[in-house]
Formats: sequence, structure tokens, C-alpha cells
Amino acid sequence: MKAKYNAIFSALIALGLTACSGSDSPSSNTQQTLSLAGDWQVKLDPQNTGVSEKWAQNGFDGQKITLPGTLDDAKLGTKSTMKPEINNDVMAHLNREYEYIGAAWYQKDVTIPEDWKGDTVALELERVIWESEVFVDGKSVGTRNSLVASHNYDLTSFLSPGKHRITVRIDNGDKFPGINITSDKYPRESSQQMAHSYTNHTQIKWNGMLGDINLTASSANMADDVQVYPSLANNSITVTFEQKAPAPGNVAYTISKPDGTLVAEGEAKNAEVKNGKVTFTIAKPDGVTLWDEFNPNVYQLAVNPTNSGTDTSATATFGFREISEASGDLLLNGQRIFLRGNLDAAIFPLTGHPPMEKQGWLEILKQAKAYGLNHFRFHSWAPPAAAFEAADEVGFYYQIELPHWSLHVGADEATTNFLRAEGQRIIDEYGNHPSFIMMAMGNELEGDLDTLRSLVNDYKAQDSRHLYASTAFSFQKPSEQWPLDVDDFYITQWTKKGWVRGQGIFNTNAPSFDKDYTENAEYIDIPLVSHEIGQYSVYPDMSEIPKYTGVLKPLNFIAIKEQLEQKGLIDLADEFTYSSGKLAAILYKEEIERALKTPSFDGFQLLQLQDFPGQGTALVGLLNAFWGSKGVISAEEFREFNSELVPLIRYSKAVYESGETFEASIEVANFFKDLKSQTLHWSVTDNTGTVVAQNDISNVDLTIGNNVALGNISLALDVKEARQMTVRVALDGTNYKNTWSFWVYPQEVTTQSGAVVSTTSFDEAEAALKQGKTVFLNPDYNGLAGTDGRFVPVFWSPVHFPNQPSTMGLLMDPKHPALAAFPTSSHTDWQWWDMTIKSKSIEVDESQVTPIIRVIDNFVTNRHLANVVEAKVGNGKLVFSSIDLTNDLQHRPAARQLKHSLLKYMQSDAFAPEKTVTIDVLKSLQTANEQKSFKTNDIYD
Repeated sequence: MKAKYNAIFSALIALGLTACSGSDSPSSNTQQTLSLAGDWQVKLDPQNTGVSEKWAQNGFDGQKITLPGTLDDAKLGTKSTMKPEINNDVMAHLNREYEYIGAAWYQKDVTIPEDWKGDTVALELERVIWESEVFVDGKSVGTRNSLVASHNYDLTSFLSPGKHRITVRIDNGDKFPGINITSDKYPRESSQQMAHSYTNHTQIKWNGMLGDINLTASSANMADDVQVYPSLANNSITVTFEQKAPAPGNVAYTISKPDGTLVAEGEAKNAEVKNGKVTFTIAKPDGVTLWDEFNPNVYQLAVNPTNSGTDTSATATFGFREISEASGDLLLNGQRIFLRGNLDAAIFPLTGHPPMEKQGWLEILKQAKAYGLNHFRFHSWAPPAAAFEAADEVGFYYQIELPHWSLHVGADEATTNFLRAEGQRIIDEYGNHPSFIMMAMGNELEGDLDTLRSLVNDYKAQDSRHLYASTAFSFQKPSEQWPLDVDDFYITQWTKKGWVRGQGIFNTNAPSFDKDYTENAEYIDIPLVSHEIGQYSVYPDMSEIPKYTGVLKPLNFIAIKEQLEQKGLIDLADEFTYSSGKLAAILYKEEIERALKTPSFDGFQLLQLQDFPGQGTALVGLLNAFWGSKGVISAEEFREFNSELVPLIRYSKAVYESGETFEASIEVANFFKDLKSQTLHWSVTDNTGTVVAQNDISNVDLTIGNNVALGNISLALDVKEARQMTVRVALDGTNYKNTWSFWVYPQEVTTQSGAVVSTTSFDEAEAALKQGKTVFLNPDYNGLAGTDGRFVPVFWSPVHFPNQPSTMGLLMDPKHPALAAFPTSSHTDWQWWDMTIKSKSIEVDESQVTPIIRVIDNFVTNRHLANVVEAKVGNGKLVFSSIDLTNDLQHRPAARQLKHSLLKYMQSDAFAPEKTVTIDVLKSLQTANEQKSFKTNDIYD
């Protein structure tokens, strides 16, 4: 039987075909695989008594469980009694319906075939958290610890043909405390483990076995661990593999496409043994072409060493590509690339664990590519093989990280040794995949820098197929020490010269669209990628609640919904989501465009396109945690400013006055391919849809990189009424286009009226209202009780970072007659910047006043907040504004125009407030409350 089996596989090798079991990782063509998937028995051992080893010897009557799977899937463990309440526990993250931390024993009887006699027999447990121990017929084989790679066991001396009992003890408890962040603010006992390889904030701390659970028999001297090293400089391919008895000799090889099409075959003469591995180099066959995001050419290389006299072939998947850096530029195959990245933080809201099949990852990558992304950073974890296979196939770039987020790097020797081994396992198991281009030692690490240097140098010395960095950003001072001398690339949110992301800029600097990060970035002489840009919170989408049909329950969402119902705000929930999401999208657009405008930048990593349901319910996504749309922005719209080729313009501000000239310069960020003799078309339309100017720029050559000063837009602005203008630039004959807005206001408008008493004084307002007059009351916002005005929404999470003015933008009806002379959307846009900064968000009683301009509160407090309200006061009528619409209006055109619009409304028949408030209630707003300062890095205080 075995002779027939080997003959079949020898024939497949001759045809360039391979037979792998389960994945594209190296496997032998003479292998026979026995899947252990299916029914097992499981018994929990929460006290970890040790006497449970008797279960491995004698068997046990446990509960039935289907593997691959988890205890959560089987509804085993402690059932949650948590209720949907707005508190730190509920709002921390999604709730596990069942939870178990500790040892669990899994047992299954197997029958080993007779023809496995004399073979090497291995057990693979593809993914486990965190420690496994295997017993065969009661005898311990050994233990394995890994969060990133398969737990593999050699069972050759334990399994003879016939019946055997296999027992696996899995302990998902914390094995190396130095893996996770520790500080006085987040002590260990509070369970604030946040490295995404081991946390309940993203993937859960599941107990079970996922992916392949296989016994594999193979010939004794089979080839194993095939590694492929392309060299563009030498136009060659170097191959290494392991054998139990490696020896020099000849090696037959084939290279084929995934569909089995033979590309090349031959025999490498005089393969050598180096460092215990068989090594040979061949010239790159003509049929092997480069791999990148546009040409994801993947191949399988099969080797069959002839030194053993039997068929001992094995295969590996590879792509012919080379990642490098030169003069500070990130290069793939010698050409500049730009990483349009997103964090993958192990967020899987149905299962609590990553997909283990390629199709699951293909679905994620399809959505990511639809939104213009070409890169994932795997924040403090490494995905399974299926994720790499999918990325190889579609052309996607990965940054992998050790399972590590610590403020005390190097303090614990056992942890350091474990991490060093984890990195080795990552390289060995996933190193062939062309999608794997970068590797960092963890997230935001602090501690002993020599430990980080040592880790980086170890990996660089043995595997040049990836670029390496000591950390994905660090808060550790002084900032001048970063990047380290061993780093191949640098991920950061600031340099020693200042910010390189908008979170530290957009609320303090007036809107300008002619800026980039060159001043703070160009001195960096290695590739520079901006760290975790965005983090703009979006109001929870209540329609998401029914989607949680798996092991995690959205008690946080349910608690928010119940509070909205209690406070009479539930009918506005969808509008809160949409308007806060629109503001976030506007900010993400400017974040991305500034990065694209910076010639010394090599990419950005969003935090993030989809929601992060942990760390205090950080709903920072324009998509939900399922990668589904929130209805805020389409993939097509997002791709306008986030793709391989993006038209860009630079202009100085968002708000103009009639009589000024709008000036913009046109450029294109091109990371696609060289394009000759192109035509760019630009146009400017107003909010009525009328085209007020347009032109073509012909004979444009677009090279790879930043193509600047391609043409100018100059438009004299002459308006009698306020206008929102839209600029559009498109590359003719393509789908590449982009749009921007600016606003133009007339200089001469009425901001005073004899029919309306306009005052900053409560006393003056009271006297006028008692006389039945119409009053516009605009007191000094600094003296009002309320929340300090901000343009940007909540940073990350109001639970995780409570020390911030936690509002989420404006909400208004663009068709409200009070806004008839002030063009606006229902959400905050750049023309509101000055007014939101000079404001207080006041809490109102909607039984007494009607908001005209509402402020969306954060989803923890859910207050009725507003900036502008109307009401009756006695016989008088009132509009109250907590936005400064009084001071310096000659230099604040948007504020001037809004006041003009409000006064016009107040003099019209449409102004008929229905609700009544007392002057005493208004006066109660005068008690200023203390505001806390806010820092985006206060997690490390």
C-alpha cells in the first residue's frame, strides 16, 4: 500500500503537483495524515491539582466537545452573570457568555494504521492558547508554549500501529507575565492584559484547539522545513531544508503555480550542508515573475533529495520578491511602495478567535482592498497560516509582531527567552510567505533597549526576507534615541521635531490643507510609517446588536441603548452614528492626505478602519467590528483618498470671504506605475451644483512617488450669499478622483437688528424678555457650565481615556430655517472649526428648550447637549448660543454668517418657539465647572 502511495506522489512531483495536508506550509509528498478533528472528551481542571494526570492514564468521563473549537463554543466554563450597565466592567469590552481560565484536559482514542510502522509520526496542534502538554497512553510526551505558531510533537516512539489514547492538557493561564503592559495605572491583578495575542479586549483568552489537529506519518529522512530565499540582485533562488540525516548530494526540484501548472523543473547539483541544513541555489526560471500587490504571483517549490534513495519530497509556497530600503525609502523589488495600512488587532466578534481557513481571511482582505488598503499591521500578535495564504494570493503586505506589549522589556529573563523563541517560530512557520514583509518586536515597548537590539539582530542575521524594527512606536524618553540603530524602519506618532499624525494637530491648529509632515519627518533616514493615525470615535450603531450571534455578547451596546431609551434619545441614535461618523471620515481623509503629501513618508497605519470593541469600547471605525458598513462612507468614496494613485491639492484654509482668491496647487501621489501623457481635469462647483470654473492640465507624466506642482487652480471669489464650494480633480480615463470643500461668505451681512436684542448679558436679556422682546443671548462661553468645545470627537474611548472633553461633533437639520443662510450638512465639517473651539457644550432640558444646533455627547454619559437652542421666556422669545458669535466677527467669517442666519430666522414668521424656559434656568448655566486636561498618551502616566 505504501509503495503505491509513494508512486502516486512521485508522479505528482514529476508533473509539478504537490499534496499538502491542510495548508501551504511545508509538507511531505510521502506523508499520510490522520485528522483528529471531530468528537473529543473534555474535563476541566480549574484548581490545577496535578492529580489529574491520572485522567491521562486511566481515561475519564468528560463532556463531549467538537474540535477544532473552544470551550466558549461548547458553552463550558463559568456562565456570565454580568448585566448591561454602563460601568467600567461592562464597557471594557465585549462580554464572554462563558469563560474559563486554567487547565482543561482533552482526550481521544485513535487507531494507528499498520503501514505507519517505521515512519516518523508527528502531532500538530495548529493554534493553542497558551501551553499544551501531550500524553500518549498516560505517558507525557512533553510541553509546548506558543501564542503564534503550531504546537508540534514527535510521537514516533509513543505510537505503534494499533489503538492508543491521546490526551492533551491545555492551560490558557498567563505563562509569562512580562508579555503584557504593566504599570501602576494598569496593575496585573486588574486583568488589563492588552497584547492582542492574549487578552479579552480583542480575541478572547479561549481554551481549546484551532485549525489543523493532525497526526502525520512520513518517511524517516524526509525533507522538512523548506525555506526559499529569492535574490533579485543575483536573479537566483536559494533553498534550504532540514533532514534528520542531512547529507550533500543532488536535489530534484519543481516549481509550479497553485493550479498545478508546471513552471520549471530540474536538479540542483552538489547541494551542501550548512548549519545543519541542506542548501542549494538555482537561477530564477524565466517563468517565475515578481510578486507585489498588483501582481500576486505565487509558486510552490517541491524538493526531492536523492541522497536517501527514497521519495522524501517536501514543498513550500513562495513569491519572488525582495523588500528593502534605500535612502530612507521603502522598496519592494527595487520600486517605492507606500503602505496604506490598518491595524489587525485580532478582533473577531462572533468567535473570539481568528479564522483558521483561507476563505475567512479572503473575505476580510476583500473588504480591506475595497477601501484601498494594501497593508495590515498585526498589533502584538501573529495570525495563522491561512491569513498569509490569503494575503499571498491577493497581494497584501503584512507586518507581524511578537506577542508583546510591555513597559519593562528585558526585566524578566524567562519572558525574553520565550519571546526570542516566538520570533524564531514566526520566521520558521511563516517566513516563506511573500506577504510577510515586516516584523516588529511588539507594540509601544519600553525598557531595556539592548534586549530589543539583541532580538532584532538575531532575526536579521538569519533571515533577510523581512525588514525588522525594535518596536511599533515607543513613548520611552528621550525621543531622540528613536529609531534605534538596528531598526530597518521606524513607526512613530511623533519625532523629536514634532507630530507626524493629525491627532495632535487638528484640534489646536486652524484648518489648513497645504501642510504635510516634511519638517518633522525628512531627517529620518530609514522608512517612516505613521503610528495608529485616527482613533476618532464614532457613536455606537444600535443596529449592530443583533449581529452578535456567537460567543460574545454586546452588553456594552445594550447598556447604551437602554440609557438612550431612558433619556429619550433613542430616536436620535442613528443620526448620532451617522453625523459622528461623517466627522470621523473627514478627519481620516485629512490624516491620510497629509501622509500621502509627505515625500519622506512610507506609509501609515490606521487605528482603524473597523471598530475596536475592547479598551473601553473604542468604536473608532468607519466600519463595524464585523467589517460591515455603518452607512457613513462607501468603499468607493474612501478609496478616492486612499488608493495606489490619489489626486491631491494644497490650499491654505477652509473659510474664505468674498473678494478673496482661492488658490490651490495640484499634485498626485502615485504608487501604482509610471504613467505618461496623462490629463488631469479639475472643476469647482457651488452648493447649487453650478460649475463655476474648470480646466484641463494636459501632457502630465506621473512617476512613482510624489508628483507635485502639476498645475494651479485660481478662482476669484465673488458671492452675495454664503456658498459651499466643491473642488474635484480627476485623472481622465480612470476612476482616480478626489474632492474637497471650502466655504465662501459675503463680507457685508447684518449681525445686528433693531427687532432683536442681541446681548451677552443675562440681566439685559432678562429685562428685554420681560418686555416680550425677541432676544439673542450669547454670553461669554468661558463663564458657562458645560463641556469645553472641541472640533475633534472623543479620542479612542471615553472609558479608556476619561480625562477628556468627551463630545462627538454636532448634529443639526440643514433645512432648519435658522440655518437657511448658513450652508451646512447635518454634521460637523471644517467650516465649524473656529466655532466649536470657541464654545461650551451645555446640558439642556428638552422639555424646556428646542436644540437648533445639538452636540452629540459621548456614549457613556449620553447627555442632552446643545450649542444653540430656542425657547419662549415669559412673553418673550429667545435664541441662546454657547458658541461665541459676538467677538471679533470681522475676522471670523463663518461665525459672522451663522449669527446673520440666526438673526434672519428670529425676524421671520418661522420663529415660533413651542417650549418655555425660565430665566432662572438659563442663569443656572453661569456656574463654570472645572475642566480636566487631556493627553493622548495618559495610558502611560
